[in-house]
Amino acid sequence: MDLMKVVEQSFANEKVAEYPKFKAGDTITVTYRIKEGDKERLQNFRGVVIQERGATPTTRTFTVRKVSGGIGVERIFPFQSPFIEKIELNKAGKVRRARIFYLRNLSGKKARIKERKYSAPKNEEKSAE
Repeated sequence: MDLMKVVEQSFANEKVAEYPKFKAGDTITVTYRIKEGDKERLQNFRGVVIQERGATPTTRTFTVRKVSGGIGVERIFPFQSPFIEKIELNKAGKVRRARIFYLRNLSGKKARIKERKYSAPKNEEKSAE
């Protein structure tokens, strides 16, 4: 086994496996731990994922964009960050691109993203009744 793979596995964050699967266009809430002096607090950052990048698990990052007070705010989060408490998938968006930078130029109703609809498999529908 390659030495680099051994090191990557030893530093792998166990919480990453708990994160929901998401991609560009999805609306997520990232709960991030912030240190101010000797105090710690949790801050939620809710927005649209505009890109995912990075080939290996240690270099993977995702960018989340939100509009706060009429100003667009983007934040880049590393997947392996120990400061991420949890990630919640709020809405699954339907987009045709892996990187939706065109969202930066849109505002108001034009910046809306259609929601992806899921249909449950027929076996699950019968067991629910």
